[in-house]
Amino acid sequence: MTGTLVNVAAIVGGGLLGLALKKGLSEPVKRTVMQGLGLSVILIGAQMALKTQNVLLVIISLVLGGIIGQLVDIERKLALIGNSLETRLGGGESRLSRAFVTSSLIYCVGAMAIIGPIEDGLTGNHTTLFAKSMLDGISAVIFSSTMGVGVIFSAIPVFLYQGSITLLADTIKVFFTEGVIRELTATGGVLIAGIGINLLEIKEIKVGNLLPSIVVVVLLVLLVEKYGLPV
Repeated sequence: MTGTLVNVAAIVGGGLLGLALKKGLSEPVKRTVMQGLGLSVILIGAQMALKTQNVLLVIISLVLGGIIGQLVDIERKLALIGNSLETRLGGGESRLSRAFVTSSLIYCVGAMAIIGPIEDGLTGNHTTLFAKSMLDGISAVIFSSTMGVGVIFSAIPVFLYQGSITLLADTIKVFFTEGVIRELTATGGVLIAGIGINLLEIKEIKVGNLLPSIVVVVLLVLLVEKYGLPV
């Protein structure tokens, strides 16, 4: 789990540096940086989404996943976790829960967050996760300087998510075919684009409630590959 531990350290370190820089940044600067970050996140999400070779699978996954997520109300539960952390910190940042949810989704969704831990667990190759660590650390500086301490706590789900994949790598590798990774990346890209829209405050999208679509798309792709379903 060396790669995941380095990734977690990069997020925490970047988050702490961002908090230190935050005091020296004026509100107009923070707002402009956040807008630039929002646009960048949309671009990243769009690039990921365009990797799909079966947009219908992505659409079905988002619809079914959204229904499941809304019924379970994942967004509210994630917000409760963030609010609980905020309370324990004695008030903390007013936007702690939003920072926690937003950064957690960005760091956990994507091909690198899957392929990296699998490589780490199967071969001990940390290259992908080291690269991801650099990207996450830099973005953590920007996120925490604009959104606050909640970004640092996103290291917890990153550790649990990537660490679990590493430990289970030998068992689950058979499920992550090239097609699964491609459509999973595309679906995750749509969610990341939604986060960018939230950062720009264009429209509030409950991205957390769409999270089940990531699981749904994996199951759909596996079904299509196994049974050749006309989707």
